[in-house]
Amino acid sequence: MELTVKTLDGAEAGSVTLSDEIYGLEPRQDILHRCIVWQLSRRQAGTHQTLSRSEVNRTKRKMYKQKGTGGARHGAASAPQFRGGAKAFGPVQRSHASELPKKVRALALKHALSTKAKDQQIFVLDDATLSEPKTKLLKERLAGLGLSNALVISGAEVDANFGLASRNIGHLDVLPVQGINVYDILRRQTLVLTKAAVDALEARFK
Repeated sequence: MELTVKTLDGAEAGSVTLSDEIYGLEPRQDILHRCIVWQLSRRQAGTHQTLSRSEVNRTKRKMYKQKGTGGARHGAASAPQFRGGAKAFGPVQRSHASELPKKVRALALKHALSTKAKDQQIFVLDDATLSEPKTKLLKERLAGLGLSNALVISGAEVDANFGLASRNIGHLDVLPVQGINVYDILRRQTLVLTKAAVDALEARFK
């Protein structure tokens, strides 16, 4: 697949050929779903917790005698059915993280890239750099390129001025090539790759 490389000013800067082994696969929804579930599960803190009967601060003394009251039989006031009592089967601190083999993660990234390529939603930039960190300037450049909802993947490091200018623009994410991931690719409409990112991805999957 051959795409035209453009500058932020909208001028053409040659072309680049994308490998079919990375961008030409038939997307599989099951692999993409597995990877996204794996990513999002690792974000969960798992710090939610309620007090159990052994932790609630209430007396453990029997409320009243077992027989002769005409009421139900009860023990400690820390039982879940009483106000101020414990929570029955409440959440406890735990890890939500799941496991996913490296090969499946790599394959999912290829399928995410292939999804964007199939939908013709990949845009290649010559370089993602700015001379000054001006949000207004970057918004005008992106509007000229027709990019309103995009993920920009730069080279090994994000240009400082570009990163600062992009922070206050909605629906725009900027990541170094090491941070590329399935979830962020699919949540944005257009995937913007710099030439350095294209070379780095091809070297990564060789």
